[in-house]
Amino acid sequence: MTQIPADHPAARLAITYPEDLPVSARREEIARAVRANQVVIVSGETGSGKTTQLPKICLELGRAAGGRMIAHTQPRRLAATSVAKRIAEELNTPMGETVGYQIRFNDRSSAATAIKLMTDGILLAETQRDPLLRRYDTIIIDEAHERSLNIDFLLGYLKQILTRRPDLKLIITSATIDAERFARHFGATPDRPAPVIEVSGRLYPVEVRYRPIASDRYRQGSDDDDAAGSKAEARDRSTSGRGQDDEERDLIDAIVDAVDECARHGAGDVLVFLPGEREIREAAESLRKHHPPGTEVLPLFARLSQAEQEQIFRPRGNARRIVLATNVAETSLTVPGIRYVIDSGLARVKRYSWRNKVEQLRIEPVSRASANQRAGRCGRLGPGVCIRLYDEPDFMGRPAFTDPEILRSSLASVILRMKSLRLDDIEQFPFVDAPTGRAIADGYHLLQELGALDDGNVLTAEGRQLAKLPVDPRIGRMILEARQQQCLAEVLLIASALSVQDPRDRPLQAREAAEQAHARFGDDRSEFMSYIKLWLWYREQVEHKASQRKLAALLRQNFLSPLRLREWHDVHTQLKTVVTEQGWRINQTEATFEQIHLALLTGLLGNIGLKSEEAGHYLGAREIRFHIHPGSRLLKKAGRWIVAAELVETTRLYARCIAKIDPTWLEKAGAHLLRRNWSDPRWEKKSGQVVANERATLYGLPIYTGRRVQYGRIDPAHAREIFIRQALVTGEIETKAAFVGYNRKLVAQIEKLEHQSRRPDILVDDELIFAFYERQIPAGMSQTVELEKWVKGLPAEEAARLRLTRDELMRHEAAGITTDVFPKKVEWHGVTMALDYHFEPGSPKDGVTLSVPLAALNQLDAARCEWLVPGMLKEKVQLLVKSLPQKLRRHCVPVPDYAAAFYERWFERLGNPGRSLTDGLIEDIWATLRIRVQPADFKTEMLPPHLSMNFRILDEHGRMLAAGRNLAQLKAEHGKQAQSQFQQMAARDHEVAQALAHENLTTWTFGELPELLEIKRKGQSFIGYPALVDRDTHCDLDVFDDPHEARRRHHAGLLRLFRIGLRDQVKFLEKNLHELTRSGMMYMPLGSQEELRDQMVDCALDRACLAEPWPSDAAAFEQRREEGRSRLGLLAQEVARLVNLILTEWTALQRKLPQAKSHAAAHADLQKQIGALVHRRFVRETPYEQLAHFPRYLKAAGIRIDKLRADSARDARLQADMAPLLTLLQREVAARKGEPDERLETFRWMLEELRVSLFAQELRTPMPVSVKRLQKTWETMQR
Repeated sequence: MTQIPADHPAARLAITYPEDLPVSARREEIARAVRANQVVIVSGETGSGKTTQLPKICLELGRAAGGRMIAHTQPRRLAATSVAKRIAEELNTPMGETVGYQIRFNDRSSAATAIKLMTDGILLAETQRDPLLRRYDTIIIDEAHERSLNIDFLLGYLKQILTRRPDLKLIITSATIDAERFARHFGATPDRPAPVIEVSGRLYPVEVRYRPIASDRYRQGSDDDDAAGSKAEARDRSTSGRGQDDEERDLIDAIVDAVDECARHGAGDVLVFLPGEREIREAAESLRKHHPPGTEVLPLFARLSQAEQEQIFRPRGNARRIVLATNVAETSLTVPGIRYVIDSGLARVKRYSWRNKVEQLRIEPVSRASANQRAGRCGRLGPGVCIRLYDEPDFMGRPAFTDPEILRSSLASVILRMKSLRLDDIEQFPFVDAPTGRAIADGYHLLQELGALDDGNVLTAEGRQLAKLPVDPRIGRMILEARQQQCLAEVLLIASALSVQDPRDRPLQAREAAEQAHARFGDDRSEFMSYIKLWLWYREQVEHKASQRKLAALLRQNFLSPLRLREWHDVHTQLKTVVTEQGWRINQTEATFEQIHLALLTGLLGNIGLKSEEAGHYLGAREIRFHIHPGSRLLKKAGRWIVAAELVETTRLYARCIAKIDPTWLEKAGAHLLRRNWSDPRWEKKSGQVVANERATLYGLPIYTGRRVQYGRIDPAHAREIFIRQALVTGEIETKAAFVGYNRKLVAQIEKLEHQSRRPDILVDDELIFAFYERQIPAGMSQTVELEKWVKGLPAEEAARLRLTRDELMRHEAAGITTDVFPKKVEWHGVTMALDYHFEPGSPKDGVTLSVPLAALNQLDAARCEWLVPGMLKEKVQLLVKSLPQKLRRHCVPVPDYAAAFYERWFERLGNPGRSLTDGLIEDIWATLRIRVQPADFKTEMLPPHLSMNFRILDEHGRMLAAGRNLAQLKAEHGKQAQSQFQQMAARDHEVAQALAHENLTTWTFGELPELLEIKRKGQSFIGYPALVDRDTHCDLDVFDDPHEARRRHHAGLLRLFRIGLRDQVKFLEKNLHELTRSGMMYMPLGSQEELRDQMVDCALDRACLAEPWPSDAAAFEQRREEGRSRLGLLAQEVARLVNLILTEWTALQRKLPQAKSHAAAHADLQKQIGALVHRRFVRETPYEQLAHFPRYLKAAGIRIDKLRADSARDARLQADMAPLLTLLQREVAARKGEPDERLETFRWMLEELRVSLFAQELRTPMPVSVKRLQKTWETMQR
């Protein structure tokens, strides 16, 4: 060995090497290799002693000189502390002096320390403060085969600094390492690998037995807090009672059986390898029930307390021990006294899903190397036995080595650390196994999510601050944001809680009791807040504790782990120290729920969830789906949006530690990650800018939709195009810029020409107008304000260029489009009405529209409106002539020439033609061609809609009440309202009111009755029609807007005056009418004899006194009265005989009608027909010339009943032929709402004649009728 200086730590120590350790025999070889090489690889199997003896060899070589140390790393804290104690014991030196250790929150080293045990994470953290690790002259990386993230990063980092630290010695040790790979990795050149020294470790042979479990389903097992945990309630595991159908029970049963097999083989302790703490608890429960009380069942896992570790490494007594361990006992921790190993072949492995961005905690089969490590733990004391709970083909099919953690973990923390150390090129970093590009990209994405890197992957100010925090980058990001949100006090508590294991215990055998104990810490909105409540409770118990023992008992009583609470406290203290050193102020006032969760969200944006419309799950980031963990307090109370501390995949993907959140918080916390897209960009006239609907998503989840935003900031070029097309070209813009109004007015003038001429080719295409503005408007302009500001600054000459010219807008001149042929207004009876033109085939507005004041509606003449305006007359005449039958049309060819000639002949009379257009054509064709044409010859239904006048009805305020082309229907719907308004207007006219000031009239005492009255209102002249109005005992004068209504009322009024003037004759007739009593008896089902008598007298008076023209002054009235006096009696008896005959036929028909009841359709039709003919007022309301046909109509109905019994099929067929015509009439009458229409009345009597023709042809009709003739008549009536 090397000569040691007197001041070297080794000079004071007696360094010895246990001879029973294989490494002791190779120490000279190892020392030579270390002395000669910068890197040495020691490959030694379990039990070789390399972990404890290598630091002593280095110390004896004179390493740790000049105040520097030998760094010795371990992957776990338990291993670091136990190895340090063992080396200190062998060197016979107190812990913390020559030999020390440093683990998280516990530093047992000093300035005198030469050998310092530590976790690899501690050494990695030191690189932040000491990039070249100058405190150490020797570094031993132990258990490198575990290939944790920290180990792989350390190995790569150390390789980089070796050239800058030629004095540094690096020793890499492992039990089962791929020595050749490491040798090549650390070789000076590919041809000169680093030296490898292999040390044998096994002293005795180990027999391997394969005892596979009956069911291998356990390998797909779940996390210890999974819902399946409810299956693991305490149960009797006696041999006789063990079932084989439960996947958990299978593994436990196999362990119990294997322990029994070991006991039969001989004495010695048993080491059982299990995947996790849950399985250890289950196995311990079963083994304690199954084995004698003297047997010790001991758990071994990383979080055991110091006292619990002592029980394992310092056995007391000779009782058999069964140690149940996780893979922590595979390598550096050598458990003494082990003769048997039972290997489940399983381990709990964390795998990171790059696709879903979540940790998957799965139970997986271990590699062959790990299985051999486990087997090597027996055979130290003598021949050993290893029972594998799987078969040999399974073993041979497993991978040779465990996947390095770097290939199954998120690289965010590694990249952040590298960036902080200015190691920017991770792709070139000398990892032993380089991570995939996908894994590196994922790490970059996470750091960008946290704001630690910018889009160019350069470390940001936040990233530099994050690197200083000794926590996961996500948790560090929460702390940074908490500083901004003034909630550091609360978030430090939560962040430190998330950095350690949950201190709340939930033992399977007391799950309900644990949940009750933890309920006091619950919060209905957030499980993160439970940590704060728990912390406050814990701090209160600490302050009032009677003793440490009683405090620990109280904690356990409340199912809280004292060890984990201490760890939480330590992490919190460390984080608080870090932020204090940064000079950050910790809030003294309580933070709000929003402040706390805004801070938390910045680190957990990948863990948000939106409740799916399907029950039971949430939609997470990047299209993942997850469920709330069954043990969550918020399982049934969670809101639509939640955030989770972690997403872990076991049997399914679960969210743990969740909180309800407001989606608006996501917009604040994840502003840099929002993906925005825009739809429906459009010009908005009111706001004077181009806007669009904005939708934002975060990792695919919709944060908001439909938000209206200014589009000019998003896509200036597209916004400018929309501004030009939708604002300037269309003129849909409110602006003070003069050129816009000028151009809009010019375009409107040309568009009006198009509508009038019905030619869409006068105004140039919108694209040409767009091109004009495209050349003028500056780039990026999309707002009215910008436009006005720009125009205001233009010189007058340049501003003038923005004005369009008529030549630029017109393709050709619109010849002949004058106000003579396309007037802007028309005057009717003193009322001026506006005309508007619109060219849009298919639109209700197509053609010419007449704006009619409501008060003038009833006066409008449909016949006059058929002529439209002169400019449209030629086209209408052409189409009407073309609709004539060919034998008539041929006389008018060429039709365009005839239409032009007709236009010229009638042009002077177009202002008031005095007849309908069809009547005018009939007259003109006869006058010029001597051809007789009938109205029915014109197929007006073939005319396009624009050749019928469109009417717009306006109230007194100019608001539109209705519109349409059917004037009769408009009158039916609004006629009464029009009449009411007209009469109110007439009452306000002084002259008209004076002319109508005659009341209680019993004879003609008011002079001549004018045919028309002029009513003036707001500069307009309305024509009224005066009439006598019947008041039963007398008459009054009134005025009406509708000449037809005025005529109907005047007729009744005249009858009343004649009845009063001929009262003596009327009284005589009332007593002496022909067979009045008999007629009255037959009429009785309809009304009284007096009603019938009055109707017959009125009918006689009408025939006697009211022949056309009606009297208009007192002399004419008196003359008619005298003429009627002599004729009234004779005419009254004639009417009475006719009514008697009608009622006789009607009575007979009523008796015969029940015979048709068996034919329901015919019976119903007959009832409806008879009811329409003979009703209570049939004599008064039926014109006498039609009344004379009633006996024939009624006789025909009787004949129909007779024929119906003989041939009902014929009747049904004929009724079916007639039914469509009846339906058309009924619908049209209903649409008229009581408005009289002579054409419909005529059609109604034609239908009665059709009934005679169809059902009683022998009675004959006055004119030829048929279904087809009536169909043609109806079609003609529709125009």
